[in-house]
Amino acid sequence: MPPHPTSSKTSLASSSTEEEFEMSSLQEVVVTPNPTLATRNYPTFDEEDDDNSSDLDEGDRALLSNAQSSPRWREKAPESAWSTAKGTALETLPTLLFTTVGTMLTGELLDHVSRSRAMTSVNELIMIIPVMLNLKGNLEMNLSARLGTAANMGDLDDPSARRSLILGNLALLQVQASVVSFIAACFSFLLSIIIPDESSSPATRAPRPAKPLQGGHLDSKMDEFFIVASCAMAATCLSAAILGSFMCGLIVLCRKLGRDPDNIAPPIAACLGDLVTLMLFGLVAAFLINFSSAPIFPALVILLIIGGGISCAFIVRRNQYVNHLLREGWVPLFSAMVITSGSGIVLDMFVERYEGYALLAIAFAGLPGGTGSILVSRLSTILHASTGVHENEEIRKPETSSVQGPSTRIVMLTLFVVGIPVEIFFLVSLGVLGWLETPVLFSVLALGFLSVAVGISLVVARYLTTILWRHKLDPDMCALPIHSALMDLAGQLLLVSCFELARLMGLKVTQKKHKKNKKKHSDRRLS
Repeated sequence: MPPHPTSSKTSLASSSTEEEFEMSSLQEVVVTPNPTLATRNYPTFDEEDDDNSSDLDEGDRALLSNAQSSPRWREKAPESAWSTAKGTALETLPTLLFTTVGTMLTGELLDHVSRSRAMTSVNELIMIIPVMLNLKGNLEMNLSARLGTAANMGDLDDPSARRSLILGNLALLQVQASVVSFIAACFSFLLSIIIPDESSSPATRAPRPAKPLQGGHLDSKMDEFFIVASCAMAATCLSAAILGSFMCGLIVLCRKLGRDPDNIAPPIAACLGDLVTLMLFGLVAAFLINFSSAPIFPALVILLIIGGGISCAFIVRRNQYVNHLLREGWVPLFSAMVITSGSGIVLDMFVERYEGYALLAIAFAGLPGGTGSILVSRLSTILHASTGVHENEEIRKPETSSVQGPSTRIVMLTLFVVGIPVEIFFLVSLGVLGWLETPVLFSVLALGFLSVAVGISLVVARYLTTILWRHKLDPDMCALPIHSALMDLAGQLLLVSCFELARLMGLKVTQKKHKKNKKKHSDRRLS
């Protein structure tokens, strides 16, 4: 039978009346449940035997309660901290490598898209890209976190509940995508009025695009707004349908194969969200720019998407599993947009000063954010499990348990160590692909600062998730947008520090493409 739905707010509020827990209590529990397909035996549990449970403090009791109160939560106990660290590394390393490659491709795609006819005709299309990618990426990460928690709680094991959860979340994603893309269009439109043409985008997780060529602008600002809004809304909603379906399938597949979706889904969602959305945005913009002389067509596209969003909102309201989510998560999304604007300001100040800054900014924002998103998703799962409740389940009274697992610090250390080869892979790839030429000492400096960024990301993820939970806010809806924005800003500041230290040491970074372009330009002059 599927679980009985209740309000998420009621669940979180009720959980606060249960046993109080401290952050240190998370050190004594399994960070996420082991897959149900495990071949090892489950630990035996006798409710009348309190010998082993007497040593647990109140926080442990709260976090371990549902492990025995729900049959589907009776997971195997890990053999050791080493086995958990090994399993985490085997799942997260390929994921982070994949997302690093995807982020590099996004940077290259952004360079090509920024030079297209549509982008050179309407400057606001360039300005909306970073804001749109930031908001859209957060939507996908929230979706992956929610479904990852649902999978680990066993909510996706029942076919009927799984179908309702997936369809409801996909409809919710369409509502969110239409709203955030329209807000992003309004935001970029206002920036185009306030900020001079020489300024670039206010917030970005990717390299700043090249300045668009002048000329070919539309006659009316309102015509420009229709083009920008229609392109953003169409690309975002198409991406939500395609990528949302993919992420749902990926999480269900992880559950069936006995893999932890918390280790895999969030960074992939962030990476593919940027790549797919940017690709669709370029294609849609190339198509709709042909109707610049007849803005009635872009206006009809906007109205059609708004109508579809309203229809999806009615579907969500009738879905017992996700109807309460219509009212949640909006403040963190737009707060993240404001915070990320700070990273855009830093980018504007230093991208022209340091050669190769934009390329390195990819890793300094993306890798720490992806690593931290894994920890956020894992911690959110055990916090929901601590009360035996997800977004659609009644709270059960905590019980004692004899099951203990490795420390959360072990998982954090594992993620930190896993990030090191990914960082090396990124820096080496820049040289092999001919994108960047760096001295060995600068590469060592960059590796050190990247490691610091990853460490900060893990610490922020750990405490941010718990603070939100204590304030009765669902981490699956609130933590990832704020964490992503904070790491964008922290990554930019650390990269500036890296370049400043390299400058003081007399180290110079050369962007090979720029070097070749300069040589070609000088050859033409001589001829």
